[in-house]
Amino acid sequence: MIKISDKEYLFNNHVDDCVGTGRMGLALQKEYQDQLKLVQEYIGFKHIRGHGLFSDDMAIYQERDMTRFGGGITIDYNFTYLDMVMDNYLKLGLRPYLELGFMPGKMASGDQTVFYWKGNVTPPKDYEAWQTLLKKTLEHLISRYGREEVLTWPVEVWNEPNLTTFWKDASKEEYFKLFKASLEAVKSVDPNFRVGGPAVCGGSDKEWIQAFLEYCSKEGLKPDYISRHHYCTDQPKMDGHYGYADLLDPENEEDGFPNLHSTREIIDSFPEFKGLEIHVTEFNTSYIPNCPLHDTNLNAAYIAHQLSRLGDDNVSYSYWTFGDIFEEFGVPFTPFHGGFGLVANGLIPKPTFWTFVFFKKLKEQEYKCVYKDDSSVVVKFPNGEYRAVIWNKEKDTLKMSFEFPSDEYSLVSELCDEKTCNPLKVWHDLGEPSSLSPDERELLRRSAQPLVSSSRSNGTVDIELDPNAVIYVDLKPNKITSDRGYDYDRVMKVQTHKCNR
Repeated sequence: MIKISDKEYLFNNHVDDCVGTGRMGLALQKEYQDQLKLVQEYIGFKHIRGHGLFSDDMAIYQERDMTRFGGGITIDYNFTYLDMVMDNYLKLGLRPYLELGFMPGKMASGDQTVFYWKGNVTPPKDYEAWQTLLKKTLEHLISRYGREEVLTWPVEVWNEPNLTTFWKDASKEEYFKLFKASLEAVKSVDPNFRVGGPAVCGGSDKEWIQAFLEYCSKEGLKPDYISRHHYCTDQPKMDGHYGYADLLDPENEEDGFPNLHSTREIIDSFPEFKGLEIHVTEFNTSYIPNCPLHDTNLNAAYIAHQLSRLGDDNVSYSYWTFGDIFEEFGVPFTPFHGGFGLVANGLIPKPTFWTFVFFKKLKEQEYKCVYKDDSSVVVKFPNGEYRAVIWNKEKDTLKMSFEFPSDEYSLVSELCDEKTCNPLKVWHDLGEPSSLSPDERELLRRSAQPLVSSSRSNGTVDIELDPNAVIYVDLKPNKITSDRGYDYDRVMKVQTHKCNR
């Protein structure tokens, strides 16, 4: 029995601060917009971050060679699509988290690209032109949306430059040059912009963050935050269109929470950067967009544990991604293809969607965390209400009992497990159709809802969870106030009698 008292535990809940998205150009699609609207209705993220701000499909940088017509090189900046995307984000209560990338084709120094949609990952051939692009874009955004608003949009320089996939030769020296040029350009527009990097992923993260801060210290640069990524599976094994990956131990020194904490230690080893904010601008279980794990209840339970701990050192952490309109490896073949998203194509919430909904409920009021372990978080609100999220990412049934201060409570729970909220299984049982009929789509949406249960409690709460389950519990102090003449017990005892004729 876990006795709940007023002892306080470390739990910084930033579940809704930021979420990831596929490349920015996808935001013009209706299904993308519908999925994002659903996510905002239930979770309400504050920021959204994705790739491709300056990729050619956004058409911002326009360069034309007019020499054959007696002219020279003309440069224009076209913000038509950018305005459409930003307008929709703001309409949904989202502020952009501006990742500066990838390189416009006409500005690039090379032709190396990444992904199905060919984002250019080479440095600019002219750094002054890159700086002008940044200034023109930010000045336009300020003109359209107002300085006070746009200054609340964090700016991040590039994405995972420690990988040759995302930055030519994974060159530190060239990235540091890009960062310095970008920082100077952004701050010249307004010194109050918050600019960070290096947005590295695991593997060489320690080496890169150390070298990045050494460079900033030497050059007198002052990033406003440090960013990095966090994924939790080993190398996937490919089979057909899919990659199958095993989850890592969260306490793994190289990939788990200790690795995340190493970033805090590196930053604090520099007196001038001690205490600088850390933003995890991407996290998920697997780092590939075709890993079936993402669609499972196990993913939901594992991510619940992550959400309970990611705020220990980080002021934001952005789940990669909100939805499955996503094309890194091409257009998906089926609605359940192991995409990163919280929502499957067809507006079908995945189990991990509800993990985020449940954690958001923990912070709907000012809260104090009164219990936390590797399977649960319990918070208390000022009105005496308790809310909890409990998960089971193990192979055996989990049993937990909580004793809250004695009172008369209403107890409401929402359960997401493999029996009650598992659209993946329903899709499998339907024959794994690649194209859903309207009836199939509606059935899958209904199968993707948590099971709601209720009871009365005197303060004792017993929980039993099957493997890969997540449950939200709300324990609210209240007394039954029946209307005159209403007797619930009497209602439930009504019997049917035969009529003798």
